[in-house]
Amino acid sequence: QVQLAESGGGSVQTGGSLRLSCATSGTTWSHYFMAWFRQAPGKEREGVAGIRTSGGKTIYADSVKGRFTISQDNTKNTLYLQMNSLKPEDTATYYCAAARDMGIGPWVPPPLREDEYNNWGQGTQVTVSS
Repeated sequence: QVQLAESGGGSVQTGGSLRLSCATSGTTWSHYFMAWFRQAPGKEREGVAGIRTSGGKTIYADSVKGRFTISQDNTKNTLYLQMNSLKPEDTATYYCAAARDMGIGPWVPPPLREDEYNNWGQGTQVTVSS
């Protein structure tokens, strides 16, 4: 079982930046799908960005393309989400998630469906004020 711990959330004004971190433990870093999801009050949880730890293939939700960047530090077993040009609609609790990479072709991006992931962190709050 993978343990995930998010950090880096906070409050910023529109146009600001934050970097979220997700420290992992309990497994080796290789061959995982890793992703960031978010959930705003009254809304369903949605996938924001994902990465395959082996190969680094990424995927982004349309709402964050060009503003958010997902990355990994394999030496620290840590996942990051750099969030720039933040908007009030980015306000949500952000969750880190992990699932075993089942060895599909390296050109295939990781999924951004909630039900594809079976390991979750506790979440970190991001608030963007106008």
